[in-house]
Amino acid sequence: MKTREDNREIFETWPIPKALAELALPMIFGQLIILIYNLADTFYIGRTNNPLMVAGVSLLLPVFNISITFANLFGVGGGTLISRLMGAGRNNEAKSVSSFCFYMTILTAGIYSGLVYIFMRSILNLLGASPDTMIFAEQYTFCVIVIGAIPTILGMTLANFLRSTGYAKQAGFGVSMGGIINIFLDPLFMFVLLPSGYEVLGAGIATMLSNLIICVYFLIVIYRLKNSILSLAVKNFRTSVQNIKSIFYVGVPAAIAVTLFDVTYIIIDKLISLYGDIPLAAVGIVLKAERLPLNVGIGLCMGMMPLAAYNYSSGNFKRMREAVNFSRLVGLVIGFVSVALYEIFAADIMKIFIEDSQTVELGTQFLRARTLAFI
Repeated sequence: MKTREDNREIFETWPIPKALAELALPMIFGQLIILIYNLADTFYIGRTNNPLMVAGVSLLLPVFNISITFANLFGVGGGTLISRLMGAGRNNEAKSVSSFCFYMTILTAGIYSGLVYIFMRSILNLLGASPDTMIFAEQYTFCVIVIGAIPTILGMTLANFLRSTGYAKQAGFGVSMGGIINIFLDPLFMFVLLPSGYEVLGAGIATMLSNLIICVYFLIVIYRLKNSILSLAVKNFRTSVQNIKSIFYVGVPAAIAVTLFDVTYIIIDKLISLYGDIPLAAVGIVLKAERLPLNVGIGLCMGMMPLAAYNYSSGNFKRMREAVNFSRLVGLVIGFVSVALYEIFAADIMKIFIEDSQTVELGTQFLRARTLAFI
């Protein structure tokens, strides 16, 4: 495992393509694993060939995305500031920022969990749940958000901390490990441990346990980095007002970006639900299947941000611009290739998740329309 001194070479001297690959590839791989284990629930539930179950689980996507906004607020906002402080050699301040963001993440995740529990039925009604899909939506929401909000959000925040200090491989491995575990736990809980009819509950339990394992892994990794600038100690919780402002300057826009996606999903779910549960199931699969190129882009951006932030803080603006421009070029290539592939294989992608002909037909139309926005 590299020390923080070794990690500085990545930010300062490595060629941009090599540095970006070192920081971004583990995050891209981790994002793909996140996608796979999110899709795993839909895939295994789709094996029941019950569109009502698929529709019920699909309703949770906007609720889950809100949890990502909290991870972005303190994970991206705090992580970017940590990279900048590291570039400026202000390691003690970086420790206080990491501790502050750690405990604020726990607090906000706990509040969010409680609010979802209290208003769960009202939220799901707002999102378009019908009497037939409500029970499945409630089962999944209770496991993944009410019980799982704190470990899920905290795990994403800690992954951002590791990435921001050059430990992208450890961050990517942790996320990947959780995804692989979920892929194995899904069929165990859905088809072995729980009786027929409780497949959605089994998928929710499997996802919650996977996120808990990820969180514990990241806590252990950070604890073992004795000389790291990351700190989870209560004594370092206090930080300056200026640092708090800096966290929110980056974290709030990152959170708003996810929130805007969320608003779109909520509107789509609400409108589609007016046409019945079959179209809702179709669009639910589409909103997950389209995530492949989007998650690659997120991983690319997550790898670029600490590289740009470090060089901005150290005054190397030329290197910062090179990192941004190269990342933009790679992103455009990914976007164009993804549009072509999704337009060609839209029907085949839908058939991976469900065999119901009406759901596949509607989903193919939705997916081909949505892919035009990839670039």
